[in-house]
Order: sequence, then structure tokens, then C-alpha cells
Amino acid sequence: MFLKNERYLLVLILLTCLFLSKNIHSNPNDINKIIDYLNSLKFFSASFIQNDGEDLSEGRVYIGEKRVRAEYILPTKILIILDKDKAMYYNYELEEDEFFNPKNTNAWFFYDLFRNPYFLKDSLVELKDNEIILEKVGVDSEQNNYLIKTFFENNPLILRKVEVLINDNFLQLSIFDHEYNKEFDNSFFKLINPKLLN
Repeated sequence: MFLKNERYLLVLILLTCLFLSKNIHSNPNDINKIIDYLNSLKFFSASFIQNDGEDLSEGRVYIGEKRVRAEYILPTKILIILDKDKAMYYNYELEEDEFFNPKNTNAWFFYDLFRNPYFLKDSLVELKDNEIILEKVGVDSEQNNYLIKTFFENNPLILRKVEVLINDNFLQLSIFDHEYNKEFDNSFFKLINPKLLN
């Protein structure tokens, strides 16, 4: 128990030093501009490279009106569809599907970022050259400590990268090849095994 508390204290001290050493502030105008931008990302897609510190994955994310779809292409073809309180995972090679509540996994931030960006409202803002970085620290529904950093190009405002640290799990998503005003088939965001749609 002592080691666990000691680790939280160390993380708190490191985060405090990090915040004090940078030009970080909380500007409601910057945050509102970013929230408006993220809310506007309906019928949107972008490519991503995911780095968890050990492995790289590539794929594409699709943002619908209410749901988020992530298609991993490499190294394994996987489909994930996220809604507010339900989600589906499908592995094409194993032909396995699993349904879950995203709030009980580390996937919750991905849905919230695109479909509930108001959770960023109390983030700290760092302005750096032509970049806006939001830093959000908190505790998720499973009582895990998290730090989420979102990186935006400033002019024009474009989401470029997301870094997430949940307890000791690190994840970085580099986002590129943005496409706006996409048209999606009615079944594209359905929470159903894709083999059943054919």
C-alpha cells in the first residue's frame, strides 16, 4: 500500500514540476475554440499511427454523428466501434467479436475526445510556436489516474497527435490525412459483427 501511495505522490510531484516549468495557462478562448473544432468533426476520417512504446499499429479513424469507428490495418486487421456506453471489437483474422462498455477500458478517452470533447474544458493550455497543446489530468471511472495531451496545429486548427498515460500504460496516436464531409453507409457505424452485414 505504501509503494502505491508513494508512486502517486511521485507522479503528482513530476506533474507539478512539469506544469511549473512550461508556459501553461488556462485560456477559455483557446479551449472553446478547440472544443468547437472537435464538435465539428462529424462525417470525418483520418489516418493514424499508434505507438504504445513497444509496438506500432496503423489504421484509420472515422467519426460519425454519434459513434467512432477505428479500423486497424497493420499489424493485425481489427475493427472497433465506440458509442457512449457500448462498443464492439472484431478481429478479422480470428473471426472473433466482443462487446464491451468502453468506460470500463482504456478506450473511453477515444470516444470522449471526438464525441464528448467538453471533458477537455478544464485542461491546461500550452502555446508553442504554431501549436496548441491541451493537458488534462484526472481519474477515470475505474479509478485510474490519467494524463491526456492533445496536440493541435494552430493555423489552421487541426488535430495532430494524442498522448495518453493511464496508470503505467502509454499510448500515442499521430493523426494525418484528414478528410472532412465524408459520406458513410447507414450500416458503417453499426455495433454488429461485420460478417453479419454481408
